[in-house]
Amino acid sequence: MKLIDSYIIKRYLGTFFVMILLFIPIGIMVDLAEKIDKIKEKEVPLLAVFDYYIDFTWYFANLLFPIFLFLSVIWFTSRLANNTEVIAILSSGISFFRFLRPFLISATLIALFAFFAGMYIVPKSNQGFNDFRYKYLVKKEARNTDKVFLQINADEFIYVNNYDPIRKQASDFTLENFNENKLNFKISSRRIRWIEKDSLFRLFNFKKRVFLGNKEILETSIRKDTIFDFNINDLAPVNYIAETLTFSDLNKFIKDERLRGSSLINNHLLVRHKRWSIPISAFILTLIAVSVSSFKRRGGIGVNLAFGITLGFLFIFFDKIFGVMVNKSSFSPFIAAWLPLFIFGLLAFFLLRDAKR
Repeated sequence: MKLIDSYIIKRYLGTFFVMILLFIPIGIMVDLAEKIDKIKEKEVPLLAVFDYYIDFTWYFANLLFPIFLFLSVIWFTSRLANNTEVIAILSSGISFFRFLRPFLISATLIALFAFFAGMYIVPKSNQGFNDFRYKYLVKKEARNTDKVFLQINADEFIYVNNYDPIRKQASDFTLENFNENKLNFKISSRRIRWIEKDSLFRLFNFKKRVFLGNKEILETSIRKDTIFDFNINDLAPVNYIAETLTFSDLNKFIKDERLRGSSLINNHLLVRHKRWSIPISAFILTLIAVSVSSFKRRGGIGVNLAFGITLGFLFIFFDKIFGVMVNKSSFSPFIAAWLPLFIFGLLAFFLLRDAKR
């Protein structure tokens, strides 16, 4: 049985990665055909395009991970069934659940890979992917965030009229500091910019008004470098920043947003839940795929593949529709992330029950 386990694991993993290598070039060609005119128009450097498609590879693989997994298991298992290898294995006295063991071992390896990639690699790729889009492909008006108002701690509030996430600068910046509902000081500037190499903010046309009883002290400067108790990324669009943070940074970001009473906290929580739910989906989709393709069917592999593509896209559809519900309403991010897995888990249970008969 160890030989059979080794054979199935090698074929499972091999088919999965071949499926990725087959579909990713297709995805790149389709995306390039869609964007080639804008890339030429903007005269995007070749190196920037190359870096973009490296990031796109991770983005695309993460997006269609369920489809790749589902199709690879169905393809491989259907071939075993058509060659009567499954019947031979089960006829030797091996139970169907024992037959599942190498599939679950393979799913564990892929889930661990997906977990690590989703926590640390995909967020960085999302950063590069979105940076390229916002810098070269999206109109300036669409990439900017208008009229941002944030409470950065219990006593301080900031406002900017417009924020550009690519240049990391904002216009009409205001910071107000209060003590027991009394205004202590107010800082304003025509423009504020984050200086990465020095880890500080640069303010232009700087003004600071300090209020001491009936007195007001005014400080002005054409340019002033300083630091504040907030991160420049706090001004970025929500769907732009949350998906670009590694797991530890995302947890800190969510904690800070909770303290600020952000109305968009559910969006961030959904991103975090998905970091866990996507790897778990490897097990459920594997069980469904093996259950529907372990035995010969009229129509052969084609019928199984059609069924697999349909279920795979249904899984992605449920995932996306619940995500929209979180973004547009107060729908629970926990339910949005885990309900599709619960539904498909029930489907896996009934399919397994029928398959072992």
